[in-house]
Amino acid sequence: MKTVVLQEPGQLCLVEAEPPRLAGPGEALVRVHRVGICGSDLHAFRGRQSFITYPRILGHELGVEVVALGPGTGDSGLAVGDRCCVEPYLNCDQCSACRRGKSNCCLNLRVLGVHIDGGMQELLHLPVARLHRSQALPFDQLALVETLCIGAHAVRRARLRAEDSVLVIGSGPIGMSVIQFVQAAGARPTVMEIVDSRLEFCRRQLGVELCVEGKRDPERQLRAILSGDLPTVVFDATGNVDSMTRAFGYVAHGGRLVFVGHVRDDITFHDPDFHQRELTLLASRNATAEDFAHVLALVEAGKVNLGPWITHRASPEDIVTELPRWLEPGSGVVKAMLEF
Repeated sequence: MKTVVLQEPGQLCLVEAEPPRLAGPGEALVRVHRVGICGSDLHAFRGRQSFITYPRILGHELGVEVVALGPGTGDSGLAVGDRCCVEPYLNCDQCSACRRGKSNCCLNLRVLGVHIDGGMQELLHLPVARLHRSQALPFDQLALVETLCIGAHAVRRARLRAEDSVLVIGSGPIGMSVIQFVQAAGARPTVMEIVDSRLEFCRRQLGVELCVEGKRDPERQLRAILSGDLPTVVFDATGNVDSMTRAFGYVAHGGRLVFVGHVRDDITFHDPDFHQRELTLLASRNATAEDFAHVLALVEAGKVNLGPWITHRASPEDIVTELPRWLEPGSGVVKAMLEF
């Protein structure tokens, strides 16, 4: 069985592993067809991922096919041959967060490809409760659903209203997912980005009309766009400590700041300014089953456009050399996909 393993930072290798045993109670054996390459995978390759240990099989953005079902799965609604996206967060169902319906931030959370081995392998066991079936979507789009759920969850956390003025900082895949769900909520996003080609992608492919060049006095540009005001809701999807620190200064009085990306560092702010503005600061982590159901329905209905996202592809044999290249400036990667 082909398996891609990150042995240590910077050392990715393809190995032949033993295929897994038959599915156990409550489990499905799935064949992995697509693995979306997430920013957290790239951070892990660089040795900058906050929660990972090595060696690790990466991959949590998955498009899979059900191969076999274990005992006790008769009421799962799944059948052999079903195509599914994967909710890659394995929670305990027992801790205080789980008891309050916050399974996405379970105290004992294990995320595929981070705390435990993920989907960069041909076959994988998964709990049937973490499989979300779609009869309409191809594997490419199924592998993108989890990324979309991150944005959908962040927008839901922000309690966004159509009348909110919204800034999204960073237009990588997570930022793009936030943009699309801001639009789905009826609001008009302004996008801040330091890479001109990404701003152009947002204009051309996502229909973003309002853009801010992050290196050129962004507050002045924001105030010009918003008739002297600042945004009432700001999403930072950069995972960059400097950007996240500066984001406090872009929020209107009484506004909300949502950190979608996370960083392995301390974030500081000036308390008198924070209090004077009476800001609300929110962290958004992962997503829930509710988000997956919501996102699948929108994608299946054609209300979220995923067509332009995938710009790079690799086989298991090629990804060992291709993934480091995707980190290079000028690579042009929007979303890369591993194809089994």
